[in-house]
Amino acid sequence: MAEKKFPVRTCIACREEKPKRDMMRIVRNAEGEVSLDYSGRMAGRGAYVCNSAACVRKLRQKKLLNKAFSAPIDDAVYTKIEEELLG
Repeated sequence: MAEKKFPVRTCIACREEKPKRDMMRIVRNAEGEVSLDYSGRMAGRGAYVCNSAACVRKLRQKKLLNKAFSAPIDDAVYTKIEEELLG
């Protein structure tokens, strides 16, 4: 019997490849709204980040969502993501 394969994604902060279920997806929809995608199935452009505090902080410091989505992302979005992921 074949071994089951799990999808692998790359963190935009640390560039490490990890199983999709161990990462958090951030999505930008057609209207330009950025939010966390807990289901992993929302429509739009997605970017993945590790659940580690270091990667979440690096996300804001280097404005990595601006690069991932090729669009200016407001500081309030980074704040909201930090609060939701770090508590």
